[in-house]
Amino acid sequence: MEKSSKMKFISTDRYYRCFAIVICILLGFVTGSWAVDKPNLIFILADDLGYGDVGYNGQQHILTPRIDQMAAEGKVLTDHYAGATVCMPSRGALMTGFHTGHGRIRGNPNWTVSGVAVDLKPGDITVAEEMKRAGYKTAVIGKWGLAENSLDGLPTWQGFDYFMGYRTHVDAHHHYWPLLWENERTFHIDGNDYMNTEGKYVHDIVTDSALQYIRDKQEDPFFLFVAYALPHYELTVPEDSKEPYKNLGWPKEPRKKAHYRDDEDGNVAYAGMVSRMDRDVGRILDLLRQLDLEENTLVIFTSDNGPVYERDDRFFNSNGVLRGGKRDLYEGGIRVPFVAWWPGKIEPGSNSAYPSAFWDFLPTACELAGIEPTEKSLNGISYLPTLMGQKQKNRDAVLYWEFNEVDGPIQAIRKGNWKAVKYLEKPIELYNLASDISETTDLATRQPDQAARMLELLDNTRTHSDEFPLTKRKSWGFGSRKRPIGSE
Repeated sequence: MEKSSKMKFISTDRYYRCFAIVICILLGFVTGSWAVDKPNLIFILADDLGYGDVGYNGQQHILTPRIDQMAAEGKVLTDHYAGATVCMPSRGALMTGFHTGHGRIRGNPNWTVSGVAVDLKPGDITVAEEMKRAGYKTAVIGKWGLAENSLDGLPTWQGFDYFMGYRTHVDAHHHYWPLLWENERTFHIDGNDYMNTEGKYVHDIVTDSALQYIRDKQEDPFFLFVAYALPHYELTVPEDSKEPYKNLGWPKEPRKKAHYRDDEDGNVAYAGMVSRMDRDVGRILDLLRQLDLEENTLVIFTSDNGPVYERDDRFFNSNGVLRGGKRDLYEGGIRVPFVAWWPGKIEPGSNSAYPSAFWDFLPTACELAGIEPTEKSLNGISYLPTLMGQKQKNRDAVLYWEFNEVDGPIQAIRKGNWKAVKYLEKPIELYNLASDISETTDLATRQPDQAARMLELLDNTRTHSDEFPLTKRKSWGFGSRKRPIGSE
């Protein structure tokens, strides 16, 4: 009897031990790629790249083979939106998870009431801070543009372990700019002369630094934000990127209305800038494959707003069938190209018309990292299920934008397929994107009840901002903003 009890105890003990081992193995299979090997995240942002500037969206003149390949191997979100129609508020929405009706940053620095830029503040919770909380290494390389007036907004004060690039968005208008930042100090690039476009092309420095960061951090889970300044004005690019576009009989465009340069062939330069960026997106993907990181790295490519280049001519058709461009709240100003690439996880060649926007990125990154967002009142909703081909949470709230410059304030919302645009002191405009993606027919007078519902949603979505009230105001000019010592 005693022997039998002992045998029974040993047998039971072994049973529980074996059961525990099996459970651990099964958990490892189920959660291995999420809990043991946390997926890396690379977010690549173009600057002023239009919806129609890439081959997979119909571009006929500019070659973008690597981005097109990325689309063929990944998923395209056809209805993805920037955070705003200009640089700074768009990036603010990307980093914080709030749209411009609730976020702190609602316009570029020279359009505030005070004339002083509104930057990120210490209390703002960024994507980088969330990812660090989940054990990630974090870096932004390229154009920042959220610390225009105060060092409070520097990336290293906002959750990023490493920063290299342009601190302000105005500096990033020059592609041979001589002064960049590394963490909290500036450094000079010997030989760079932005007036004569001589020296080292800053875009190349950004790409080389991003590639080195991936090599250095390949053993750690990392979040890398690669913020390119291409193809934003000024239009200039090294000669090797222009070669494929010379002598094609294109209309020569001196671009004298462009930002700073008047001696470039604007069409050739613009195409070369897009293709150089395309080449370097490919270099990033190639390195991930070389390091065997591609199946553990989600790469997203998109643009911060619509194209300004399209405003001067129709040669490239940079906004495709969409109306408007940068500084508009019609689709051409805010709908942007979007590709997600993750071999082995995302179905190749897939696409989705799920409406998503920049403020969805923070909760998406959090879900990828296996954590809940710190802030519970975000406007964003994770689109990771859509990328993975899983059931997506319904979007009940509206998508909202505002623009506080030039002809503004302008507001816009989308709910379902309905889109409304409202200029200050003008009647609301109403469009059905399902049947009129080009926003050619204003339905407000034909559908007064729907227009009234959209106007009510518009009025109830926004919170007040002292610096960005819904009133007319003048530009204070780029030179008015205060810049910290050491930024020049």
